[in-house]
Amino acid sequence: MAEHVFGGIKIRHLYKIFGPNPRAHIEAVKNGLTKTELNAKHGHVLGLRDINIEMPSGSIQVIMGLSGSGKSTLIRHINRLIDPTAGEVLVDGVDVVKMHEADLREFRRHQTAMVFQKFALLPHRTVLDNTIFGLELQGVSRPACVYTAMRWLERVGLKGFEQKYPNQLSGGMQQRVGLARALANDAPVLLMDEAFSALDPLIRMDMQTVLLDLQKEIKKTVVFITHDLDEALRLGDQIAILRDGEVIQQGTSQDIVLRPADDYVANFVKEVNRGRVVHVEAVMSPLKAVIAAGGRPSISAGVTIEEAVRALASAPEGDITVVDSSGKPLGTVTFRQLAGAMVNAHGASHRAAA
Repeated sequence: MAEHVFGGIKIRHLYKIFGPNPRAHIEAVKNGLTKTELNAKHGHVLGLRDINIEMPSGSIQVIMGLSGSGKSTLIRHINRLIDPTAGEVLVDGVDVVKMHEADLREFRRHQTAMVFQKFALLPHRTVLDNTIFGLELQGVSRPACVYTAMRWLERVGLKGFEQKYPNQLSGGMQQRVGLARALANDAPVLLMDEAFSALDPLIRMDMQTVLLDLQKEIKKTVVFITHDLDEALRLGDQIAILRDGEVIQQGTSQDIVLRPADDYVANFVKEVNRGRVVHVEAVMSPLKAVIAAGGRPSISAGVTIEEAVRALASAPEGDITVVDSSGKPLGTVTFRQLAGAMVNAHGASHRAAA
């Protein structure tokens, strides 16, 4: 029997209005009633307006925005901790909004796992017993629980700490327990709501690396909430930026940095270290004739500008060839192009395309 391939998440025309009678105002909101008007005239709060996001299976989808933008409200619709006022949330092709209570309970236990900002560990349980908590709820035998938990604790770097209690661990170690607990459930969807926001910067970077390294193997569909752009750009295969409950822009890190949709997004990205985000093919000069890469220094498409600068420093010519995964030349790039892109990647992308 063929193994089932998880189909990802599709959110379609999702609205959320908070208040005593939200359905009475959904048509007015659909017809353009603003968040301010809804609150002033009807005493209701608009949480989400017409959210449409498709999250491919096995990818990291970052939902980013400032406090009050609706990002935590959105992630809680995926496992229906919050019921929408209108819209669909399709997980592996099934609309979570239409699930009955028993189906929803099974869905939460087996299809999704959640990692919280505040760790949400049980203080009276050891690291091991915290990690197996979800498996216990599923009725898995104790030996099987322990085997699975120990495997994931080792993977997140906590081997030897399984009999410690949460108050004996640092914040970063506690979040590793939270991650191990979520991974032990073996759910295809991993929901991470500001999971690393409470951690110190260096520990936060370390946890990002742990997640990225694990994701190369486990290929979960990860929905990651953050208010930090650097974190979003580092983690996200796709990024959606929210403001006042609406999606302002969605795309790859390259899309967000090179082509901000408006001044709001442009202000977000203006302080970004472009050298670590922008890929070299965004600023290269396309080939005007077919050339052979053999004998010439080359770099692969997909490397960052910062990596390309290091490669170019050892190149005897004034440029370097950019090649695809098969070694086919795609273009050339000079130090001047790379330096210009690090200062103003948006302008550099337009010059390269000209």
